[in-house]
Amino acid sequence: MAVQFPDVETTTSSAPLAPLSADEISRASAVLRDQRDLGPRVRFVSVTLQEPTKSEVLGWQRGESAAPERSAFAVLYDRDAQQTIETVVSLASGVVTSWRVVEGVQPGVMLEEFFATEEITRADPRWQEAMRKRGVTDFSLAMIDPWAAGYDIEDPLGRRLIRPLTFVRSRADDNGYARPVEGLIVLVDLDLMEVVDVRDHGVVPLPPKAGNYMPELMVDDDNRPAHTAVRDDVRPIEITQPEGPSFTVDGHAVSWQKWRLQVGYSPREGLVLHQVGYEDRGRVRPVLYRASLSEMYIPYADPAPTHRIKNVFDEGEYGVGLLLNPLQLGCDCLGEIHYFDAVANDQDGQPVTIPNAICMHEEDFGVGWKHTDFRTEKMEVRRSRRLVVSCFATVGNYEYGFFWYLYTDGTIQFEVKLTGVISTGAVAPGEQPRFGNLVAPGLYGPHHQHFFNVRLDMQVDGEGNSVYEVDSVPLPPGEDNPYGNAWVTQKTLLARESEAQRLIDPFAARTWQVVNPSSVNELGQPVGYKLMPGDNVLPMQQEGSQAYDRAQFAYKHLWVTRNTPGELFAAGDYPNQSQRPGGLPEFVKADRSLEDTDVVVWYSFGAHHIVRPEDWPVMPVSTIGFHLKPVGFFDGNPALDMPRSTPACHAEGDADASCHDTAPGETVGQSAREQVAE
Repeated sequence: MAVQFPDVETTTSSAPLAPLSADEISRASAVLRDQRDLGPRVRFVSVTLQEPTKSEVLGWQRGESAAPERSAFAVLYDRDAQQTIETVVSLASGVVTSWRVVEGVQPGVMLEEFFATEEITRADPRWQEAMRKRGVTDFSLAMIDPWAAGYDIEDPLGRRLIRPLTFVRSRADDNGYARPVEGLIVLVDLDLMEVVDVRDHGVVPLPPKAGNYMPELMVDDDNRPAHTAVRDDVRPIEITQPEGPSFTVDGHAVSWQKWRLQVGYSPREGLVLHQVGYEDRGRVRPVLYRASLSEMYIPYADPAPTHRIKNVFDEGEYGVGLLLNPLQLGCDCLGEIHYFDAVANDQDGQPVTIPNAICMHEEDFGVGWKHTDFRTEKMEVRRSRRLVVSCFATVGNYEYGFFWYLYTDGTIQFEVKLTGVISTGAVAPGEQPRFGNLVAPGLYGPHHQHFFNVRLDMQVDGEGNSVYEVDSVPLPPGEDNPYGNAWVTQKTLLARESEAQRLIDPFAARTWQVVNPSSVNELGQPVGYKLMPGDNVLPMQQEGSQAYDRAQFAYKHLWVTRNTPGELFAAGDYPNQSQRPGGLPEFVKADRSLEDTDVVVWYSFGAHHIVRPEDWPVMPVSTIGFHLKPVGFFDGNPALDMPRSTPACHAEGDADASCHDTAPGETVGQSAREQVAE
């Protein structure tokens, strides 16, 4: 029987891809409790939008079918039965339409488990004894980070586990990562909420120096300044748009310049972009149907007991969307800002709002194009702009910024900004770490890597797309290359999933081009977009390692699959405590055809972190990502129609003047040619 909620509004069907509202999360949870009689030991891991299929959304938008029904997809965990449950609730009818027990998996770590682990560990007598051996008796100063358990051959089977690591603060707000408790490993059962095992591999002295970064705490143990004083010569930079921003927002739908998109959110992926298209000659031409971070994986290179366990799926084991920061104007974002709140759920199924979780603004991006005709000395220049849609997640010690950029020339860029505090280890005085680098006396940062996979559901001018690998190849000496200077581009169709598992090749300037064979430009060429790799690396972990066993998506840079509902995550739906590769290696076993069909491009890229002293006590931002650039998608430079700029270099300048305000034949200043003539 359907439950009636006359006072609850749901998001209208005109926005079928909009994230669930707080009312919709409450409604879904209430329906589940009513119709499935959920006890208090059944916990809500996540409640998110059950997205209608691509064909349903596009069919409705073309007027071929009715509006898709709004539904919620919930992952539940029953602690008593130790079962993971997937269920779907119709928000329109208030009925549970699907209920499935998923055998042999563990859902991601819930926030209530994350915080409970600290108290459980702190109360354990074995842990307390290990801390006393290190001279710590005030256990309230212990800072305990719950790390996902991964797997170990000695772990008890069939139990929900987590491995917390311990650090020690000297006072409130102290940076605890300055004093790691080396060699102390704790294993916690999250169903029983008790410590299963404590292993102490030997006492290493706590590093002696503080590592604080807040100005009021940047003193050493003798209360003397530990760093130089805060700079006093930094003058304000004001970003102003007197007439307001150039974008408009209607709910989650955004229009900016010629771009159209919808800003979405999920508690696992965080920021999601839907239906990204570019208006060209009065028609919005689709480029991406859905773009999201599908997984993050961070393996460490130190075999020491405290660090070999560090190999975490930050998305699949924690949920990046649950960890987004409330952003602050002037700190995280500058200028004319539009914020989107994110609505997730707590473990009772009630909505939790993260205010200002997603920031959107536009930025000047320097010169977009320019040419000076040296004969006539006439100059044309246009400035570039980009729309920035971003968020920041705090995952324990690290911060990750996720930035999508849309440019006036049709380019799309994705960038990850890595900052925060490194996960540290301790060494005995005078010892040099082999698998990391010292950042302070007795303190080191282990070598590690960060791997990201972005899922790009392509729709380049329509659903029928093909993917080509494009290499630049020098021709051998001979009739076609008599002077040794000739090279050509070589395109290889990735026709099946078995062929579409590729590596970068910077020596061949390798890119991958997604084209629509049914849509051609004025030159008769199929329109397309190319994926341009940035910095990248492969995992250093060998066969037999946890990385190899669990994160095989990272061992190929490009994967292409046929779009199939339910295939959303590069490492599978449930990587927590998994012992085998899921996701992409499983998807491609079907070896489906990829020619002129609905394709998904998955791009894996890695940041290789050899820690420097400059990364301590807080790490300067480093960036990594990729570009999508139009290739024959337009019939010329799409930014040709950008307006001329108004010069504002000098206060006495004419505010109404243009950078190009010269009479025919007149030049600005004296040219180099004139100076040479003199």
